[in-house]
Amino acid sequence: MEFEHIPVLLSETLAGLAVRPDGVYVDGTVGGAGHAREIASRLGENGLLIGLDRDPDAIAAAEERLAGFPAKVVHANYSQMRAVLDRIHIENVDGILLDLGVSSHQLDEAARGFSYHADAPLDMRMSQEGLSAKEIVNTWDAKQLADILHRYGEERFAGSIAANIVRQRQTAPIETTGQLAEIVTASVPQKYRREKNPCKKTFQAVRIAVNDEFGHLKLGLEAAFSCLKPGGRLAVITFHSLEDRIVKQQFAAWCSGCTCPPDFPQCVCGKKPQARLVTRKPVTAGEEELAQNRRSRSAKLRLLERS
Repeated sequence: MEFEHIPVLLSETLAGLAVRPDGVYVDGTVGGAGHAREIASRLGENGLLIGLDRDPDAIAAAEERLAGFPAKVVHANYSQMRAVLDRIHIENVDGILLDLGVSSHQLDEAARGFSYHADAPLDMRMSQEGLSAKEIVNTWDAKQLADILHRYGEERFAGSIAANIVRQRQTAPIETTGQLAEIVTASVPQKYRREKNPCKKTFQAVRIAVNDEFGHLKLGLEAAFSCLKPGGRLAVITFHSLEDRIVKQQFAAWCSGCTCPPDFPQCVCGKKPQARLVTRKPVTAGEEELAQNRRSRSAKLRLLERS
């Protein structure tokens, strides 16, 4: 399957990054190069777009789609951004984009094992290496499983689902997405099944655990901020409340100044804001985009400018 990923909030992201023809930009999650190609198309001969991704399929697609543009594609996780830029002798950049979560290609290609809509081997590895969903589901104990379902999926029936996973694998290993989906569905009340697909939160939680998404996000935000020039902008697109909360809190920390207790007569900490918010609230998709791309419904764009 061809690597497809419809870029969400494209015009809003380009406007927020304020792309300059001679600027240097990083797309830390280049995917199918939807955002990256539009950024690169606005660059002149002195500009450069650096695209990073941990997924080999994304790297292959991005190299093809960015051919002929002032762009360089690197196979690396965005949390390694500082090391990547050091390696190519770039001290800092004018703008960085992080488009988080799973791509359309990863969801739509059943063999990758991300989706509960098709039966496929349990995998969910964005990098296509390391710990897989199959290993987590078949080796972690009930407490560990319930913990990730609760923390990463906010699943109210985490205990029941975890217990049934452990019970089922005692008979035979859980090998496919279809098997896991059946267990989840059987573990929740019938009323809950009628309201919406009960598998979404469990699959999200397992995927986050497989890819250590929150660990990489925290490291990646720090790495990205360290790579920005003064006046450089960081754009982050999130797709669920948990990752958006991490971004919101980190942005707030960078944009906060004095941390002295409010009853102090004057500041003694001397802390100054390191950045400012470009938009006070997250940017969301308009009606036209919502009608054209259902995956834009949960997207939130946050923008920050380094001082």
